[in-house]
Amino acid sequence: MHVDGLVFRIKEIADAAASPLYQLSGRRPWSLGYYTRKKASIESAIDGAAVQPGRQLPDGFGVGIDERVVEYPWLFDRLRRDGVKLGRMLDAGSTLNHDYVLSRNPLRKADLTMMTLAPEKRCYWYDGYSYVFGDFRKTSFADGAFDTIVSISTLEHVGLDNTMLYTSDPTKSETNKHGFADAVSEFRRIIAPGGRCLITVPYGRYENFNWFQLFDGAMIQALIDAFGPSSFDLEFFAYDKAGWRRASQADVANATAFDPHSGRGRLDDNAGCARAIACIEMIR
Repeated sequence: MHVDGLVFRIKEIADAAASPLYQLSGRRPWSLGYYTRKKASIESAIDGAAVQPGRQLPDGFGVGIDERVVEYPWLFDRLRRDGVKLGRMLDAGSTLNHDYVLSRNPLRKADLTMMTLAPEKRCYWYDGYSYVFGDFRKTSFADGAFDTIVSISTLEHVGLDNTMLYTSDPTKSETNKHGFADAVSEFRRIIAPGGRCLITVPYGRYENFNWFQLFDGAMIQALIDAFGPSSFDLEFFAYDKAGWRRASQADVANATAFDPHSGRGRLDDNAGCARAIACIEMIR
């Protein structure tokens, strides 16, 4: 195991040991013990197929857990459907780069390439996954290189300041609100005809947090237009004190977010970050 991977594993053990403190402190997002709770919630939601079309989420689903608790099971539901073949797959953003995600079918042994701006501390190349580093807006992949493209909570960072968390490259500190559209246009170029593109983004009343932004209705439409799908399916989910639930687009038009790094947008609902997300599946 890479030394950074070993360090991360030690941190996981320490976080699990802190779980009782996390419970006593009111399950505050991003405090000690949160990662362990989040991971267990995600694993349970994926294995229990908690997010399925037309079904309400269970009562109290994901209370105090950020949007990954919806995004991952939503994605797995889409990937596991009868007749779906992943083929050559790109994870644009490397959000799948977790052992507990990659170890679950159909991602286990998938022909998967993960792309992000810079190397991460954990990697699973020894399990056959590939890693590429660069800008989604201009990749070196051939036309139609992939059959499936996944981008989970990543496009909200494209074109903004990525130097705080993702890279030390000063050229990646930008203020281009519409950078995501260039990335989606590139997705269309590198996906094969009939290929599937699955995207999630935080949604609500537009707000720019410098390192990420909330998408509004006009931006979602711009995203769809940039890909030009032959068909698409769009779903929305909302968060409040009672947890995550399905919602209409109108329900979440004024949703807000909490920035865990600055504290901006904090309320008494224990939101982990976004208070609404849009999940989109597009077919080329």
